[in-house]
Amino acid sequence: MPVFAYGQTQHAGHADHMPAAPESSVPVEASGMNHGAMDMSGMDHGSMDMSGMDHGSGEMDHGDMQMQGGSAPTDARDPDVYSDGYVRNAGQYALPPSDALIMSDMHNFGSVYFDRLEYVKARGEEWAAYEGEAWYGSTYNRAVIKAEGDVAGGKLQESETQLLWRHAVSTFWDTELGFRFDHANGAPNREWLAFGFKGLAPYWFEVDATAYVGPSGRTALALEAEYDIRLTQKLYLQPSVELNFHGKDDERWGVGNGLTDGTAGLRVKYEITRQFVPYVGVEWSSKFSKTADYARAAGESRQETRFVTGLSFRF
Repeated sequence: MPVFAYGQTQHAGHADHMPAAPESSVPVEASGMNHGAMDMSGMDHGSMDMSGMDHGSGEMDHGDMQMQGGSAPTDARDPDVYSDGYVRNAGQYALPPSDALIMSDMHNFGSVYFDRLEYVKARGEEWAAYEGEAWYGSTYNRAVIKAEGDVAGGKLQESETQLLWRHAVSTFWDTELGFRFDHANGAPNREWLAFGFKGLAPYWFEVDATAYVGPSGRTALALEAEYDIRLTQKLYLQPSVELNFHGKDDERWGVGNGLTDGTAGLRVKYEITRQFVPYVGVEWSSKFSKTADYARAAGESRQETRFVTGLSFRF
């Protein structure tokens, strides 16, 4: 097919509709087009830099392009500091040591948490019960005080207090080592060495297991587990189980050897905030073996059902 120079047409009759070819125009043959020889000087390509491109070969010349690598800029942010661009100066932070930022798991924190602060009613009797802990330390090591007990008639009837060192051994598990002190009206105080572990078992069961050793060959084991069943974002059921074992009889405390007592509870909790959770519930308590014989001899019930209402809170 013939190709006509600028200003020509195939049909002579339409030549008057075409602009006249400028004097500087040069005939171009399609079969001999050479993009490498095209004069681009008259074209405005905006911000594009065509100096590194070779249209003759159809490939880009990367020789002059700046690729990633080399030294970081002098004002680059230090990866060890995640504040607003504080940088090291000759190996030291620009901030004074007292203000230097560190990772959150290196700080010391403290908290007080009461899992149970409740009113209890059973067998026509009523009393208050508490269980909670306070701790201070880092993510990995903490000093912990655990306390639980019963108060009736304005007097402390029975209590258990533990002073522990808690150490994180994995993502979900801590070990505990320390002392336990027991007090009860009409019974001698008891002291124990304590060693245990607590954490989150598979399927989100909270587990607390502690072994105790006391004078005169006394030993004990306490096992606790609880689980949260979410009904809504704020309302949930919390079943719990507690079992206690002793290695030898302790008649002064009304405790026999073997499995001494167990408690199963179910509480309905409503989370007004994460720090303030009221609840109502029911507990079933039973004494076993020789411990049940001691209770019967003292005129106490071997089994009982308790109705509770209370509050869980932390600060």
